[in-house]
Amino acid sequence: MFIAASLMGVGGTAAGAAATSNGAMAEDLSAAPGPTLASATESDSESDLNSGYALPPAEILSIVDAPPNPALSFSPKRERVLFMHRPSLPPISELARPELKLAGVRIDPEAHSRSRMSFYTGVTIHQVNDDDTLGDSVEVSGLPPGSKINFLSWSPDGQHLAFTVRGDGDEGDSGAQQAGRQLSLWVADVATGKARQLLGPPHAAINAVFDSYAWLDDKTLIASIIPPGHPPQPARPSVPPGPKISDNQGGVLAQSRTFTDLLRDEFDARLLEHFALAQIVRVDLEGEEGNMTPIGKPDMYMSVEPSHDGKYLLVERMCRPFSLEVPCGRFPRRIEVWRSDTGAMVQLVADLPLAENIPVTFNSVRAGRRSINWRPDAPNCLYWVETQDGGDAKVEVSPRDIVYTLPADPMPGQQPQELCRLDLRYGGITWGDEGLALVYESWFKTRRTRTWAIAPGSAAGPPPPDQGSQPKLIFDRSYEDRYSDPGSPLLRRTSMGTYVLAQVRMPDGALRLLLAGDGASPEGNVPFLDLFDWQSGEKERVWRSDTERHFETIYSLLSDQQEGPIALKDLKLILSRESKDDPPQSFVKRWGDGSEVQLTHFPHPYPSLRGLSKEIIRYQRSDGVQLTAKLFLPPGYDPVRDGPLPTVLWAYPREYKSKEAAGQVQGSPNQFPGIGASSPLLFLARGYAVLSGPSMPIIGQGEEEANDRFVEQLVASAEAAVEEVVRRGVAVRHSIAIGGHSYGAFMAANLLAHAPHLFACAIAQSGAYNRTLTPFSFQSEERTLWQVPQVYMTMSPFLAADRIKSPILLVHGQDDNNTGTFPMQTERFFAALKGHGVTTRMVLLPHEGHGYRARESLLHVLAEQSNWLEKYCKNRPAPPEVPADKENEAAAGGSVEGKASEPVGAGVEGAKEEDHDMGEGAWLRASL
Repeated sequence: MFIAASLMGVGGTAAGAAATSNGAMAEDLSAAPGPTLASATESDSESDLNSGYALPPAEILSIVDAPPNPALSFSPKRERVLFMHRPSLPPISELARPELKLAGVRIDPEAHSRSRMSFYTGVTIHQVNDDDTLGDSVEVSGLPPGSKINFLSWSPDGQHLAFTVRGDGDEGDSGAQQAGRQLSLWVADVATGKARQLLGPPHAAINAVFDSYAWLDDKTLIASIIPPGHPPQPARPSVPPGPKISDNQGGVLAQSRTFTDLLRDEFDARLLEHFALAQIVRVDLEGEEGNMTPIGKPDMYMSVEPSHDGKYLLVERMCRPFSLEVPCGRFPRRIEVWRSDTGAMVQLVADLPLAENIPVTFNSVRAGRRSINWRPDAPNCLYWVETQDGGDAKVEVSPRDIVYTLPADPMPGQQPQELCRLDLRYGGITWGDEGLALVYESWFKTRRTRTWAIAPGSAAGPPPPDQGSQPKLIFDRSYEDRYSDPGSPLLRRTSMGTYVLAQVRMPDGALRLLLAGDGASPEGNVPFLDLFDWQSGEKERVWRSDTERHFETIYSLLSDQQEGPIALKDLKLILSRESKDDPPQSFVKRWGDGSEVQLTHFPHPYPSLRGLSKEIIRYQRSDGVQLTAKLFLPPGYDPVRDGPLPTVLWAYPREYKSKEAAGQVQGSPNQFPGIGASSPLLFLARGYAVLSGPSMPIIGQGEEEANDRFVEQLVASAEAAVEEVVRRGVAVRHSIAIGGHSYGAFMAANLLAHAPHLFACAIAQSGAYNRTLTPFSFQSEERTLWQVPQVYMTMSPFLAADRIKSPILLVHGQDDNNTGTFPMQTERFFAALKGHGVTTRMVLLPHEGHGYRARESLLHVLAEQSNWLEKYCKNRPAPPEVPADKENEAAAGGSVEGKASEPVGAGVEGAKEEDHDMGEGAWLRASL
């Protein structure tokens, strides 16, 4: 028999489940005041389940509660490395903190910061020895108990570490409690780990709603603080001053997607002003606590970015008038350059008006200057891009975008220097030096991407004539084609603290770039490192991942402690290595002698699943499209000896322009299966097979739109996946569940409606089921409801609720802020299903957004999922034999004598068992 956890029950008691895992956390949560944790077997009634949170089976709980590995960060000189420790999962109390939803921004009014921020609980500073091994370490000390750490950054010289700290507040009066929850700015000496506070409440708390702080030089920071004497948060009037009014006088065309958390009225606008208002200050490390120098006046600063020499500030301010129709990213804004010592304005870079009418067409952008930043290759030089099509992608014009550069303090009469013209939409720049930068452009409609090499010159002017200034096209390809991806250039750190293209000097003096890529191929991903001659286009592969047992990836360059090109023999890189059974570990690889030193030694996070089977499988859709998936089987399982298993398919549809791209293999069989609290792979511990990420391509070749045949292609892909796992003897048809998150939930509901013969049940999380509620485009669909009403109607499972017969579990976060997936989508879909007698269950998670974060929420979802799968997938009886002609009609979604095809275990009779279901799932997939 294969090694798997017992399939007998859903869980033990809450205390028992806690005792079998890391224990104390679950035990404390069930005993302490606050949310109640109930095991899935304590009660079967819906009323009892709705009174508190449930726990999943112990074998799942132990995996979820495994402590996460720390995050790593190397110092600027690569002589130290941080190990930043984080909690496993935040408690629901963290998400339940007060929250304001203003113009697309969620604000913690007590902390004066963004809400729902993740945090670190501790920091360890390790010395890196000359032989690349880890040496002595110190803990960052001196912090208040229970500190939550955010925004960590090294000083430019690597001698100090800055970060913000917040607590849970003091018990007692509300003023002291709120001050304790505000952010303070701290700095630690990396040699000793001793930390001290620089700024903090009650007089200089950090305002992190839009920005927080930045290093100006080795000893000086600039910070955004709550202005001294700032009044308390205004209270909403008990009597409304008048109605909410929106108008569109003049008939301006202003289409937009279904944005969330918009301003509702003038009072909301006042609240946004209140929390956005900040004072910029300079802080000297040598000064006493609270010693600061104001720069400028309080204003609604969205960002303040120092130039690389510390002489200037790039200041972005939000301005009135606000809008009730779009988020604050489209509000008016002024972008200026200031002197960092006096706050005097040097130049106005952009004055952007309110942008309510950006077209919904993909590749449409805000008109005017955008992507305004400091050039990483110069001390104080700006660059930006300007549209030539008014931001409307439907306008045919050449060029479409132009990239410019200009010094922070230009000479009188000096005009911006044009760097390059682009016919597609600008996608970014990777800077090198005055002789080389890489410019990217792309176009959604054709999936085309191009990379240009340009000689940008210096802040003083264009490049010398011998370097040439004409852009050179180096890559022109479809970004859907993963097999042709040339990789991304590695970067090196400069003495200014910026990152630019790493260039390697060859023995003959020639310069090469280093391109690191995934190495997608028909055999799976095989990462590589190439030396690339951007002038001739020639490449030389100098490294390739092991393919026998390991999966290796190059993360970053370490040999960047000098300006200019690097000799190949001096190359030093950080490498990650993992296998199917061993978690990723970091190594330092020296190129000269080929030596490797292992930096980390993280344990296996879930030893109970060591030895699981992972295989990338390939199969074919009925129209000839090649498909792939990752098939996971429990440790020790043998299909011949043990027979088929209950199986979960977890998927997410994606649109493509070509069959060839849709059929390409993704991932590697040697990659370690990362299993988080929202992963379907958790059910391997319960003896299920999991088909993860089976291809669900929706293809629209040439002028064809993919969604014109959405249902047809979706069903064909699902049928192919089911046929393959059945053919392999892993699954049987009556015990296969389909699930997904966001657009994957939309997929799952559609498959129950249009392919009722394929799946025993479904789990749908945070989906949008009625496309008429997202009328101005959705996902990769650019056309509106009024342009293609039949597409919107056909793709909406809400409108096919009468065709769904199999049980479906619906889950949604009550505070979902994702565009298009309002909780109402699930509520209305549940009502439609219930109105047609479908066995269904709806779980709405308090305080959760589009992806679920709180420990209580995630564990409850897993408990719901486990119970749903046990009842409707694993223990579902085999259906009776169906005559061939009837089977074919059912497979086609037809009807017999007016009755829709009805799988066993569903329908009106099944709906009577609704009150006895747990129902729900929490596997997070890509967002809509």
